[in-house]
Amino acid sequence: MALLALGINHKTAPVDIRERVAFAPEHLAEAVAKACDEAKLSEVAILSTCNRTELYCNLEGEQSAQLLQWLADYHQVDPQQLKECSYEHWDQSAAQHMMRVAAGLDSLVLGEPQILGQLKNAFSVSQDAGRLHAELGRLFRHTFSVAKQVRTETSIGQNPVSVAYAAVSLAQHIFADLGESRAVLIGAGETIELVARHLKQAGVRSITIANRTLGRALALAQEVDGKAIEFSQIPDELINADILISSTASQLPILGKGSVEAALKKRRHAPMFMVDIAVPRDIEPQVGDLEDVYLYTVDDLTEVIEENQRSRQDAAQEAEQLIEKGAGQFMRQLRELDAVDTLTQLRSKHTQLAEEELARALRLLGQGKPAEEVMKRLAHGLTNKFLHQPSVQLRQASAEGRDDLQALAAELFNLDAQSRD
Repeated sequence: MALLALGINHKTAPVDIRERVAFAPEHLAEAVAKACDEAKLSEVAILSTCNRTELYCNLEGEQSAQLLQWLADYHQVDPQQLKECSYEHWDQSAAQHMMRVAAGLDSLVLGEPQILGQLKNAFSVSQDAGRLHAELGRLFRHTFSVAKQVRTETSIGQNPVSVAYAAVSLAQHIFADLGESRAVLIGAGETIELVARHLKQAGVRSITIANRTLGRALALAQEVDGKAIEFSQIPDELINADILISSTASQLPILGKGSVEAALKKRRHAPMFMVDIAVPRDIEPQVGDLEDVYLYTVDDLTEVIEENQRSRQDAAQEAEQLIEKGAGQFMRQLRELDAVDTLTQLRSKHTQLAEEELARALRLLGQGKPAEEVMKRLAHGLTNKFLHQPSVQLRQASAEGRDDLQALAAELFNLDAQSRD
């Protein structure tokens, strides 16, 4: 068996492919079960965010192509198109990749913290579905430990840099004074929470939170002194939207060209700044064709994000060293575990041989044989039994010129090289 990390991300695939391969949160448990059953995997976990979809598995080598085919079939995507923008990481490289993802080193925003929570959720979903067992579960737990070490021992997460922060920074470049701007935020998840907090800190005039579940919108609105509305009220609220930022898990667009066009007329074509952070997209791409609308997707935030990343580069180098060490430690642990079965069998076999010799010794004592003689026979018998098979194999290896086995035996039994010369 081998560990595999297979997927696509913002570096390898454009947003139109990423959104087609994204898993809706409510379908994740079902997808995990189907991946195991249909791709014949022993264990799997799926991480799906706006910037990546990755499958972490424990499988046979030939199954990677089968798994990619399953992913294409599940989302009804051309397999060749998916193959061209996918990547694979095996064993130690897979462990190192997962740790880099968890620490935010593979994120669009270097060091962003949200991805760790998303990875923990992927772990929980697979664990609850009974699709996570010893080896992959051990990798997740070790990954979380290394990610925590990166956070505590480096400054990778000290600066407020995230997709949410980048979106608000871009708004500040477009609007000279956010104190005169009104914002409408669609969604109430972690990203929108960060957007709302950044906008409040930037002094935006008002914040409206629109969400499918009004309760969550009310809770966030109360935190940022805003107001909450339901999705059905969005078209009426657009007239007040100088800034609109959306991030939901909806599989279909929430905002269409017609409703935005109607709002622009009522706004007398006052400009609207929009950022669609969601994958799949919440805002129809055609909205960007309208005059007075400045529509950006997560891919358009790259320039803002790159500027903010520079402050984290030194910390990232320290983090990479911790991750490389962590991945090496994990693989060492796995190799040590590989020896457990062999050692268990060896101990069992020698215990059986020892019990046979002990039974023979007890019979001799029962027959009145001198204890000293019996003990000598016991020691001699144990030595012969324990070394018989290794002696046969070593003599055969020597006859075949297999010096490597001779050297390995010397290392295993801690033999003095000089005494063998």
